[in-house]
Amino acid sequence: MKNTMKLFFGLVIVLCVSAFTIGKTSVSEGYKIGDVAEDFSLKNIDGKMVSLSDYKNAKGFIITFTCNTCPYAVAYEDRIVALDKKYAPKGYPVIAIMPNNIAVKPDDSPAAMKQRAKEKGFTFPYLFDDGQKVYPKFGATKTPHMFVLQKTKKGNVVKYIGAIDDNYKDANAVTTKYVENAVDALLKGKEVEQKETKAIGCSIKV
Repeated sequence: MKNTMKLFFGLVIVLCVSAFTIGKTSVSEGYKIGDVAEDFSLKNIDGKMVSLSDYKNAKGFIITFTCNTCPYAVAYEDRIVALDKKYAPKGYPVIAIMPNNIAVKPDDSPAAMKQRAKEKGFTFPYLFDDGQKVYPKFGATKTPHMFVLQKTKKGNVVKYIGAIDDNYKDANAVTTKYVENAVDALLKGKEVEQKETKAIGCSIKV
């Protein structure tokens, strides 16, 4: 009986430790500042496949994980359009990726994405992360979640991760534009001062 109880408690401890380890691993997944982001190939709303390598003249990228259905993402749509209009001509185009499971969020389907892009006048690709394979590599957890990449000889290096700015409620009340500050610094050949902030938004639906 004693041996059986010891075995039982031993198994419980092993399972607890394993669960804790798995939890730690999942939290630590995703790119960190200074990592080289892998290229990807995702379908755009026009049916064409898009990769970072398609942008031969880009100096870097503003990657946003976003969607149709999250109020935070919707609140930032105009600002994302403005980012692309300002920085795409300077070599930092916006690439939007929709990471949600459309079985959970049918209003984020490719057809709905296409309609939303038309309504809002998106000037950038709006890609569907079919199979949810790309967002975990980045470590994105929210919509919106921003990543600024700089193209280097090593590859596309992660230079900023986090929020777009410091006020999702009111664009006119923003005091710090995190993404703009990061891209401006890179364009000037300087180091990004604030490399990470907390992304504010809805959890990605799996």
